[in-house]
Amino acid sequence: MSGVVITGWSAVSPAGVGRAALAERLAAVTPGVPAGVPAPGGPVDVTALTDEPLPTPTGHALVDFDVRSHLGRKGTSFYDRATALSVVACGDALRDAGVEVDDTNRARLGLVLGTSLGSFRSTSDYTRETLVQEKPYLVNPVLFPNTVMNCAAGQSAIRHGLRGVNATVATGPLAFLDALRYGSNAIARGYVDAMLVGAVEEFSPHRAWTTWLTGRPGQPVPTGEAAVVFVLTRAEQPAWAGVRREAEVLALATAYGPGGGPAADRALTGCVSRAVRRAGVDPAEVDCVLTGETGEDDTDEFDPACAALGQVPTRIRASGLFGRCDAATGGLALATFLATAPAGDTPRLALITSRSPDGGTAAAIVRGWPGAGASDR
Repeated sequence: MSGVVITGWSAVSPAGVGRAALAERLAAVTPGVPAGVPAPGGPVDVTALTDEPLPTPTGHALVDFDVRSHLGRKGTSFYDRATALSVVACGDALRDAGVEVDDTNRARLGLVLGTSLGSFRSTSDYTRETLVQEKPYLVNPVLFPNTVMNCAAGQSAIRHGLRGVNATVATGPLAFLDALRYGSNAIARGYVDAMLVGAVEEFSPHRAWTTWLTGRPGQPVPTGEAAVVFVLTRAEQPAWAGVRREAEVLALATAYGPGGGPAADRALTGCVSRAVRRAGVDPAEVDCVLTGETGEDDTDEFDPACAALGQVPTRIRASGLFGRCDAATGGLALATFLATAPAGDTPRLALITSRSPDGGTAAAIVRGWPGAGASDR
């Protein structure tokens, strides 16, 4: 077992800011909505976010998000959207866990974020400026930090005074589970006592077109955005890292099936089997599988997972609820699992899977404790 627990979390998602907003959105997504009636939580008009052409006028974005309403004007004017989402999510996760960062613990509290490219828009726009400006190609140096992939993690640590391990994991759809593994290892090896672990993707025309052009033919999935952050600490956590255990990360495993296809199927099946074995749980007790699959008929993750489990649990597709969020999909999956915790005293087991087009696979077994869900703090 990994021996790390989750003491708090937050999500800045199309549902709003914070776990309560996410839980409220999920509660509204009920089956049996009559045909022709827009489903709660569906894509919204995103044309107000940009003057540039979009492949489709709708997406899963938090259109009215304004970083200044959460952090004020000071120090936020040069944040790009991915950084702003991350900084707000990190602060809200710390509040949710009840963590007060001060000189006694800031060096023992780290941060790792998963992403695909950092801010695709910042990198692309800055690069373009170097080509279209008149010689000597002057560009705004203040915006250069936004082009660095570690910008969101670095700015979040600066804003909240975190001086522990700081890292960015850029592995696309696998990024959240890879970040979760990175954070768990950092705690287990004693580099820190607690970690903020999460992932972020912003909505931008650049990502919208990428989603549109690389999706399954004839089955477009709206582009989504989110920043999801969890507070992780060891099972025998220091009191300052939060006293409420919401979930336990039992095991993580990764594998690679070169070229995708059947090789990746086998890799994911082996990945899930190893995660179950390391977790020391009965695979028949896994309640649900949360996947990154983009379509209802897309079972690239669910079928290999069921083969490894020897049963067919409930499937939850995060992209069906929040659009294609790439690196943040795994984080939204875990948040969905925790936000929908039923009342009762029985812990639940969830399997979270991710798979990349080149054959990378990852799986995590998480036990959700009673009392998770919308925060009462």
